Amino acid sequence: MFIRKRRGWEIPEGAATPEALVFGRRAALKAAGLASIAMPGLARAADFPQSTRNGRYEPGRAITAEREVTTYNNFYEFGTDKGIYRPAQKLPLSPWTVKVDGLVDRPREFSVEDLIKAMPVEERVYRLRCVEAWSMVVPWTGFPLTALLAAVGVQSSAKYVRFETAALPAVMPGLRQSWYPWPYVEGCTIEEAGNDLSFLVVGAYGKPLLAQNGGPIRFHQPWKYGFKAGKSLTRISLVAERPKSFWEAIQPQEYGFWANINPEVPHPRWSQASERVLGTGERVPTQLFNGYGEFVSGLYSGLQRERLWG
Repeated sequence: MFIRKRRGWEIPEGAATPEALVFGRRAALKAAGLASIAMPGLARAADFPQSTRNGRYEPGRAITAEREVTTYNNFYEFGTDKGIYRPAQKLPLSPWTVKVDGLVDRPREFSVEDLIKAMPVEERVYRLRCVEAWSMVVPWTGFPLTALLAAVGVQSSAKYVRFETAALPAVMPGLRQSWYPWPYVEGCTIEEAGNDLSFLVVGAYGKPLLAQNGGPIRFHQPWKYGFKAGKSLTRISLVAERPKSFWEAIQPQEYGFWANINPEVPHPRWSQASERVLGTGERVPTQLFNGYGEFVSGLYSGLQRERLWG
């Protein structure tokens, strides 16, 4: 007999925020005076594909209001405060291409439009946990990283995937901070890339991804801290050597390569035991692997000597 065991992060369906409140976002944005700033993608929304939601990875928490997700952002290329959505509007989102190269059989450069047409695009509602101890839940539109890797053919010598973010000094004032190792680089193992949760994001809330959220294309692995997700990607490379990520290069004593979420392993300067839910201010317990352990914990067997957390 099959017995369904409720996962630790699940809540009853009746406890979720009503859909009408979550998705009444245009009215909320207008009331807040943010529609013209936070929602520049509305003009392109009519051309954006409406995708079926994949229900396999239900987050167990209400979707965060769109106005919160689009106005509270980390994107150091535009500045170090959370209000970077204003300067981020200068980022030209089209045309945009992503080069896929390195240890692949068919290296090529894709336009975002071509990727949307060619890849199995769907919607997934994922949790996002920042290392700063705040969190949100976002309905992302995108496709599994595995689909892109299959299109280029990964060679057996490839052990890691390296992600590189755009560096455009004319529109990214943060690049003037020359002490940072620009461009922003992140990476994961080929095994992590092959996990179905690894997702390339091209939209959110049923519309094209906004600049402040990493538009027009970003990466997301929901069991890792948010800084592992490269935004506004321009290059994805398959490599043999482990890439050194942006924050690992700056503060290796605080930020490592793996950055898996573990509430029992604190950041050197603060606890990771709980998180503040964006929009509500509620503080809730943080879950191991952000609640996705059943899908990803097997990736780390035999790696006990690695610094897997933080």
